[in-house]
Amino acid sequence: MKSFSNLRSILDLRLGHTLAMVALLSGCSLAPTYSKPDVGLAPAAFKEDISTREMAPGEIGQWKIAAPSEDMRRGEWWKVFADSTLNEYEQIALDANQNLKAAAARLKQSRGIQQAADAAFFPDVDGGVGAKRQQFSGASQFDSDDKNGPAQTLWRAQLGASYEPDLFGRVSDTAEAAKAETQQSEAIFRSVQLAVQADVAQNYFMLRQLDSESAVMADTVSLREQQVTFLQRRFDEGDISELDVVRARSLLAIARSDEMSVQRRRATYEHKLAVLLDKAPSTFAMSPKPLEEVAIRIPGGLPSSLLERRPDIAAAERQMAAANARIGVARAAYFPSLSLTGAAGFESASLSNLFQWSTRTFLLGPLNGTALSIPIFDGGKRDGNLANARAVYEEDSAKYKQQVLVAFREVEDRLADLRIIEQQTQTQNAAISASSRAAELSREQYDNGMVAYLDVIDSDRTLLQTRLSGVKLSGARAASTVNLIRALGGGWDEIPETAGMKKL
Repeated sequence: MKSFSNLRSILDLRLGHTLAMVALLSGCSLAPTYSKPDVGLAPAAFKEDISTREMAPGEIGQWKIAAPSEDMRRGEWWKVFADSTLNEYEQIALDANQNLKAAAARLKQSRGIQQAADAAFFPDVDGGVGAKRQQFSGASQFDSDDKNGPAQTLWRAQLGASYEPDLFGRVSDTAEAAKAETQQSEAIFRSVQLAVQADVAQNYFMLRQLDSESAVMADTVSLREQQVTFLQRRFDEGDISELDVVRARSLLAIARSDEMSVQRRRATYEHKLAVLLDKAPSTFAMSPKPLEEVAIRIPGGLPSSLLERRPDIAAAERQMAAANARIGVARAAYFPSLSLTGAAGFESASLSNLFQWSTRTFLLGPLNGTALSIPIFDGGKRDGNLANARAVYEEDSAKYKQQVLVAFREVEDRLADLRIIEQQTQTQNAAISASSRAAELSREQYDNGMVAYLDVIDSDRTLLQTRLSGVKLSGARAASTVNLIRALGGGWDEIPETAGMKKL
């Protein structure tokens, strides 16, 4: 009995050492230490960004720094345009857009995968009740070959448990990778959301631009009709030749054709907007309304803050973090893995006494195989997996830095667009004023017989072109403003203050 007691003490001591070692190694990650990468590419300021003090005196009264209302929640950037119809459409799109719903479903999938990965920190417990009937051969019972053992039915009810300690961080690194991928899906969802919001705004402003073009074309058609009527009367009175009447009729037909071209384009954009709002194009119609001037300036802020606001940059960074954790999983494959299993329950030859205390049974350790598995040889499989994990991280790192460069370029492009459009606006307004005066003078001189009708045609054509160019410039300003907000990540309250510039 004494020797048995000593043996038991030794076993208890070794078991304690084993459990202590398991506890020590649990959660010991082999992944490289990860920190958000220092891109080293962020400039001190955007080259194309200009503050209010750099604006010309005539521009200050026409442009204002965008400042959201106090009740605006983060991300509701479209409210700076103060357009109730646009606000309504944006809310409809957020609630009903199918691309946004698909992105939300993908986010739910990622969260489900993360939940499954986190479950590996806990033991699996299952239970069952069943019966089996068996008969042993005589040979298996060390009896004669022609003698069979008795047939018997065995009833069993038991609970089983299995658990894998997190040796060398395999479980924790897998869970960390799943968490980073979920965060990546969240960033992708925000990116899709921003894209939908921007698409709605761009299509809306394009429709308003086409309404303004249609109004210009309608004025042109009306003017051409008046000219045809006037010239026909003068021709009937013998004051002019038929050539002027024919030319006027030709210009009227061209103006009507151009007006229908604008209507055709408007119908196309209206259908696009309907789909963004999850509506069938046949059931959606937007009332015509000319585009109002978008006279707000969106500061670019600091380039470093762009890395925090852009959801696509956040998604690229989280993808890189997941790849870093996968390196730890690949490294853990070189080390032993431990599986703790056990079962306890009741086992009886009769169902009537299955749950009696005398029928209890238990099993500690694996039913088949071994508890501790040590890798010895796999033909280079683990080496390949580790090399692949490292290469994936390098690829994701390069993609992240490229995404940052693209973001800087997009902001610079949009700032340049708006800066040049500001300069074009004043020039175009002067051109419209001059063309309008020239058209008036040419008509007066033609009425007095001082110039030919070709001069009137040329002046009217120039006026039409300058008015249409002005309308398109206003539409380009609205679209570029939306594109800049998209390039900045759509946020407002995270743009830091800079000198001479209000905070968004």
